[in-house]
Amino acid sequence: MLAAERGAALNTLESYQRDLDDFSEFLAVDALRASGEDIAAYMQDLARRGFAPSSQARRLSALRQFYKFLYSEGLRADDPTRTVKRPKKRAKLPGVLSVEEVDRLLEAARFNAGLDHETAAQRLRANRLHTLLEVLYATGLRVSELVSLPVAAALRAERLITVRGKGNKERAVPLSARAGEAMRNYVALRRAEGAYAASPWLFPSHGESGHFTRQAFARDLKELAVGVGLDPRGVSPHVLRHAFASHLLQNGADLRVVQQLLGHADISTTQIYTHVLDERLRALVEGHHPLAEG
Repeated sequence: MLAAERGAALNTLESYQRDLDDFSEFLAVDALRASGEDIAAYMQDLARRGFAPSSQARRLSALRQFYKFLYSEGLRADDPTRTVKRPKKRAKLPGVLSVEEVDRLLEAARFNAGLDHETAAQRLRANRLHTLLEVLYATGLRVSELVSLPVAAALRAERLITVRGKGNKERAVPLSARAGEAMRNYVALRRAEGAYAASPWLFPSHGESGHFTRQAFARDLKELAVGVGLDPRGVSPHVLRHAFASHLLQNGADLRVVQQLLGHADISTTQIYTHVLDERLRALVEGHHPLAEG
């Protein structure tokens, strides 16, 4: 059927053959009589053998194709794969910027903000980008949370800002002295230029939402990345949020604390960063264990 009706290539046919052969060798019964429990046990066996979730999913896909064919041809009265859940792939962490790369972005944004620009619009834009970067890297906010911060967040003396995140849930996020200073300076510049005096937003705009957009921030950030020699394809507000979390863990922060700072409802979402913890533990053992190779 795969060859005649779907025109599958030889490599594809051989791949299906290998998958079905492996499944048949595992079974204690003929593959035509296998149950959902047999297939579930096979998937567990694949996991024990060290198959990656993606490889397990491919094997299950082959079995589903096989039993779907048997069912359609009347060779079975049911499809035993229907009750078998697809293996969950581990969430993939987007590329993370190094501390040095983030420093380059921040330094460039700070330098641009201090230039003697020709127009008020240019001054405001440069200072806005600097402020956005300082606050994002200091807090790890979601970009939607960041661009919709109220101007009141910059006017308080507290070192915590309250953020309304997903599910309309509020959380308190620490604010660094540098980020707080950048926010206050940006608001002071706005006032001095007489811009957006009546806006309730920290990063206002003339758009429909009333505040700066995620897309516009991403655009400005990529322009800045090009200016400091970074590949703009690997730089985005979301990547900076991940850099915030990864750099905290590299320096000893607890995973639960990072979960709270990021506003993750479930610790499993934060566990995409466990590779950072694994690397830190490995370095700790290699650097301090008496039997580690020098």
